[in-house]
Amino acid sequence: MKLLVINGPNINFLGVREPDIYGKQNYEALLTFIQRAAEAEGVEVECYQSNHEGDIVDKIQSAYGKFDGIVINPAAYTHTSVAILDALKAVAIPAVEVHISKVSEREDFRQISYAGMACVKTYAGLGFEGYRQAILYLKALLQDTCEAAG
Repeated sequence: MKLLVINGPNINFLGVREPDIYGKQNYEALLTFIQRAAEAEGVEVECYQSNHEGDIVDKIQSAYGKFDGIVINPAAYTHTSVAILDALKAVAIPAVEVHISKVSEREDFRQISYAGMACVKTYAGLGFEGYRQAILYLKALLQDTCEAAG
């Protein structure tokens, strides 16, 4: 089982950017956390981060036929990017949306998630743990799908 983890703009500035909202751990700590969570579940994972919407769309499209699931934290593009929504819909790979902060308790403009409209589940406000939960959810979902098909 192979999962692609995509992080959007400013996630590479974890630990620097608004640590009262996003925590004090840096992006390298997040990558280590994700890798360990995936290894513990016997799941192969590739992590990708970009501050550019088109690059994220390209990465989603390149996942077609190569990855079984996507974990995506579109960050600020959550609330603005129909392009990312359309890419997720186009590849039709099961995707789980993750947000480090509890977006439901933040500004009004953060209440709409375009990417989430193409995702099977969302985890928000759990910090790094949301990524582990997304990996666990996709692993179970994909195993159930394989068993039903087999």
